[in-house]
Amino acid sequence: MENKSISDIIEAYLKEILGDSAQVEIRRSEIANQFDVVPSQINYVIKTRFTIQNGYLVKSKRGGGGYIRIERVNLLDDVNVLNSLIQAIGDSVRERDAFDIVRTLYEEDVITRREGDLMLVALSKQALAVNDSKVEDQLRARILVSFLNRLRYES
Repeated sequence: MENKSISDIIEAYLKEILGDSAQVEIRRSEIANQFDVVPSQINYVIKTRFTIQNGYLVKSKRGGGGYIRIERVNLLDDVNVLNSLIQAIGDSVRERDAFDIVRTLYEEDVITRREGDLMLVALSKQALAVNDSKVEDQLRARILVSFLNRLRYES
């Protein structure tokens, strides 16, 4: 049996309740009580697993009637979502984050497996080996943003 972390279990639960819906609203404290964790653990899962790079928008409202809304988005159907993704990439992106974006594009059927594999090779540390991680991350961001802009104009 595979050992899953509590973060993995919470992520799977949230994805399950999201199901085929476009969005879900949750109360952080209720989910925390359900899994017997502190509410900040729920924040951590949402912040790290439900990102624009992974195809989600998260909105929250604080206070007594507060909620967290997790919304699944189609990366290329909505120009604002694509712009948000490009803005999140900014001038620099780590290899792991770039790979998450490519994985999401593949899972959302925006790109084929072959296109994804080619993108991963072009964004890899081996391809961008310049002996300076800051410069490498900047090059990776420029290449990834170029890919995304090209996809936007094709679709």
